[in-house]
Order: sequence, then C-alpha cells, then structure tokens
Amino acid sequence: MAALLHVAAVALIDADGRVLVQQRPEGKPAAGLWEFPGGKIEAGETPEQALIRELQEELGIDTEAACLAPATFASEPSDHSDRHLVLLLYVCRKWRGVPRPLEGGALRWVRVAELYGLAMPKPDRPLIGLLDALL
Repeated sequence: MAALLHVAAVALIDADGRVLVQQRPEGKPAAGLWEFPGGKIEAGETPEQALIRELQEELGIDTEAACLAPATFASEPSDHSDRHLVLLLYVCRKWRGVPRPLEGGALRWVRVAELYGLAMPKPDRPLIGLLDALL
C-alpha cells in the first residue's frame, strides 16, 4: 500500500477574479508546469499552517488561517514516487504583500477559463472545474 503524501495548495483570487499560478522552476520535478502555490504538509502542521508557511517562503506574502477557505481536493498516485498524493485546495482572497517568485519560476494572474489551456501537473487539473463553478 502506498504512503499518503499530503499537499496543501491555494487559489489566490485577486480583486478582478483572477487566479495566481506559479511555474515550477528548472531542476524540480515537473519543471515548467503551472501550478497552484503550496507544498507538502510537514509533520505536526495543519494544512492551513502549511499554506501560511509556504506562501511566506514561496511568494513573500502573509495570510491568516481564517482567510483560507477549503474548496476541494484531488487524489492521485504520485508521478515521482510510490506515494499517493492527496492535494487539498483552498481559496484565499485576503493576504498582505505582493506575491513574487522567491524560489524561481514565474507567476501569472489568469482567468479561470485560461487554466484549462495551461500545462499543469495531473493532480491540479481536476481542481479547475470547481474553481470555474465557484468564480
């Protein structure tokens, strides 16, 4: 039986209803693909704590757990290991600071409909439909 890999990700939504995606940097698995910001949930962390930490590390922005609304999840075998990925997606409309790519890669604000045309990791793709329905 595969071990579970829990990952928390967030759809940051700006005042114009656009979603922030980041491009995976060179040298990382799935380099060049666009994804929702986030990362692995470390031992002892809640998904919200992991997202707050990841947003600070990756984008240099701050938010609160109360600003993270659970939206949906995806469950997929991991492409890069024998683990099974459980990807929890949150929606966030309030944060402090201006997102910038601190760990490389690029950032883009896109309309939800544009997500369908982006090269994204397999686990992120099923999440687009829900965002489309929400926004």
